[in-house]
Amino acid sequence: MILSCPPTTKEARRPRSASPFTTSAGATEALLRFLGRGEAFNACCDLHIHSNISDGSDSFKDIVEQAARREMTHIAFTNHDTTVGLDFAVETAGHFGIVALGGIEVSAWDVERKRKVHVLGYGLRSDSPAIRALCRDLLEKRRANTCWQMDRLLEAGYEVDIKKAAELSQHSTSFYKQHLMAALTDAAYGSAAYSCLSRGLFKGTGICARDISYVDAREAVGAIVADGGVAVLAHPGQLDSYGIVPALVECGLRGIERFHPDHGPADWQRCAELEKRHNLFHTGGSDYHGTFNDTPHIGFRGQA
Repeated sequence: MILSCPPTTKEARRPRSASPFTTSAGATEALLRFLGRGEAFNACCDLHIHSNISDGSDSFKDIVEQAARREMTHIAFTNHDTTVGLDFAVETAGHFGIVALGGIEVSAWDVERKRKVHVLGYGLRSDSPAIRALCRDLLEKRRANTCWQMDRLLEAGYEVDIKKAAELSQHSTSFYKQHLMAALTDAAYGSAAYSCLSRGLFKGTGICARDISYVDAREAVGAIVADGGVAVLAHPGQLDSYGIVPALVECGLRGIERFHPDHGPADWQRCAELEKRHNLFHTGGSDYHGTFNDTPHIGFRGQA
C-alpha cells in the first residue's frame, strides 16, 4: 500500500512556526497525535526514515528531495542510535516546505523476555546528551563487531571490497552489516541471491553469526524523555515486542508504531488494543533505508 496524498497547497505545506523545531515534548506529542487522526487530511507523512548517518544509503538532502517530489508534508529522521546531524536535516526540510522531526531509533533489549526491542524517539535535537551517553558504547560495539565479521570473511577467502566498505560507511556513526554486504555482493537487497548469502553468513552457524549486547529498552525510553523527546515503540509486530509495552509505559512511552511495512491487519488490531488500554497514540512509517532495505520509497506502508 502506498500512502495516498491528497493535493496540498503551499500554505498547508509550510511550517506554521518561524522555527523548524518543536519547542517541547508536549508540542511534539500534539503533532504526532494530530498526524495519527483522521482530520489530518492535509498531512502526508512518513515518521520512520534512515539516512547514511546510520545504516541507510541516502543523505539527508537526498531524503528531503525525494520527500518533496512525493509531496510529503511531514517526515521524521530516525537513524539508529545517534542524533548526529538532526538540526541540519530539520532545517533542510524546512527549506522545502516540509515539517520534519528530529528523531532516533534506539536498538534495545527486553531483559525479561530476552528479545530485541526498537524504540523511536521524536522531537530531538543534534545535542541530546542522555541519548549520546546511552548509545556511545553501542555504536562502538557495533563497529567492532562488523569489523570482526569482515575479518572472518577475509580469512575464509571471500572477496570483500574493503575500499567500498569504507566509502559506504564514511558518513555513518558506525559500521553496519549493510555496508559490509554491499562490499561483498552486487546483488540487490532482498533478492534471492542476497538473502541466501546473508542468511548463510550471518545466521545460525554462519561464520559471521555474532551479535552485540544492546541497551535496556527501559533506559532507552528514559533517555529519550530526559532529552525532551517523545518515546514510541517501533514495529512491535516485527520483533514481537508487544509484551514489554506496560513496562515501557511506566518509563514514559507515549505511542506505538502501528503502521509499518512488516505489519498486517493482526498487528494493526493488536496495536490499537494496546493504544486504547494505555492511552497511547499511533504513528506510521516506511522504515526507509534507500538501497539498504526493500522499502521502495519514502511514504511506503506495505500491505494494502
